[in-house]
Amino acid sequence: MTLMKAAILSAIALLLGAPVLASAEECVWPAWESYKQAMVSKDGRVIDHSSEQLITTSEGQSYGLFFALLANDRESFARILEWTRNNLAGGDLSRHLPAWQWGRDKKGRWMVLDSNNASDADLWIAYSLLEAGRLWQQPDYETLGRDLLGRSTAQSLVKLPGLGLMLLPGDEGFKSADGWRLNPSYLPPQLLARFARELAVWSELADNTQLMLIQGSPKGFVPDWLGWQAGRNWAPDASKGPTGSYDAIRVYLWVGMMDKDARGRVELVEHFAPMVEMTALLGHPPEQVNTINGVATGIGPAGFSAALLPLLSGSSRNSEDLQSQRERLRQQPPLADAYYSQSLLLFGQGWDERRYRFDKDGQLLPSWVDTCKK
Repeated sequence: MTLMKAAILSAIALLLGAPVLASAEECVWPAWESYKQAMVSKDGRVIDHSSEQLITTSEGQSYGLFFALLANDRESFARILEWTRNNLAGGDLSRHLPAWQWGRDKKGRWMVLDSNNASDADLWIAYSLLEAGRLWQQPDYETLGRDLLGRSTAQSLVKLPGLGLMLLPGDEGFKSADGWRLNPSYLPPQLLARFARELAVWSELADNTQLMLIQGSPKGFVPDWLGWQAGRNWAPDASKGPTGSYDAIRVYLWVGMMDKDARGRVELVEHFAPMVEMTALLGHPPEQVNTINGVATGIGPAGFSAALLPLLSGSSRNSEDLQSQRERLRQQPPLADAYYSQSLLLFGQGWDERRYRFDKDGQLLPSWVDTCKK
């Protein structure tokens, strides 16, 4: 089909109110294809090449599922899900939350290295299954997503004294005599809104997450980890201190991608304006911020720039800063096999390219729905 003919057909379709069907080339997501080639094995394992053990994490598998759904890549989705089920969940995701880490041990054996779960990965897998089932009309995915969500609800949600319902980062290692350790980046508001449509308790968790994000970052900079102590409320994490860096960058990403009518969005965007202002002042996102005094150090990797694109796009006054970070990504893209930066790139740049959106209730709105159905 020539470009002229395609343009004429698109114009006719628009006049008739019909969806415009994109060409095969336009329906391919180059960033996802590159991600697959560099980091996803043929059997569906997302590999972190930065580690000597060539580890795979439940986080990586959860992101792989989400990106495959964004790309309308059903085959890759099925392979990633199957590998996750067989290697991280003992063959049954409806009964077992996936183990956090798998890789090569000191004796050269490929196996689960850490059987503890990572609750953010559990949420992203459940979300991707629910939305894949809805968008692809595959009830078995929806059923598995609900089963996994129910398992996460039972195992990972706890009542904290003085706060209420909260998500623990995993089954083990996050409660002590000093209180509880929590990770703000494990709780994307979009996912909580979507889960609230399945189970009402997630609405309460969404409200408490809003409190955590506001009260736990009083200067407008999110810490990687927070401590909660009964009667003393929020405190810097005992082991990590008041540092916001590689975990925290995801909070700005999630907030920036919230629908304009999503509950709590306006307050969160205003609250985290200091990160936007600091990025504008420095010309790049900082690698670390002391969340108590606001002192920044280091230059954040390219993935940090990608993560901030949605938040930067939220206001016309940030247009120059938005263009600056887009240009940084163009000139200094992450290495093809840099797992974490590439993951942030697919999230942030994919959103910036309008490949997807979330609605106010957390449902996924991928661009392929009306133009690239298979």
